[in-house]
Amino acid sequence: MNLLILVVDDEPDVEMLFRQQFRREMRLGRFAMDFAGSAAAALERIGREDAASLILLLSDINMPGMTGLELLPHVKALRPDLPIIMITAYGDAATLQRARDAGADGVFGKPIDFPALKSEIDGRLAAHGAAP
Repeated sequence: MNLLILVVDDEPDVEMLFRQQFRREMRLGRFAMDFAGSAAAALERIGREDAASLILLLSDINMPGMTGLELLPHVKALRPDLPIIMITAYGDAATLQRARDAGADGVFGKPIDFPALKSEIDGRLAAHGAAP
C-alpha cells in the first residue's frame, strides 16, 4: 500500500510547489501526494475506500467556504487517528492556539519551511514503518 499525504489548499500554485519540493520522495515511492482545492473536496477524498493509506493531512487555514479550522472536527470525526498539520500565512499566537485547540497536530507558517516539513513527514513515515 502506497502511503498518502493529502494537501488541502485553494491556491492552485500549491500543488506545483509541493510536487517540486517532494519530487524525489514521490519518485522513490516513499509516499504519494493528493491535492484538494477545498475542505469539501478533502472530506470527499477522506471518505473514499482507498483513504486507509492516508497518513497525514496538510491543510491551509484560510480558504473560502469551509476554513481549515472548520475542517478539523469533520476530519477528526471521520479519521480520529489521522494527524493534521495546519498551514497559515497568519502565524499569530491566537491563530496558532485556535488550531491546536481544534485538534491540529502541528502548525506551519507560510512561507513553508520545507526542510522542517520534510522532517515532520519523515517522522510520520517512520511511525508507519516506512524506510527513510
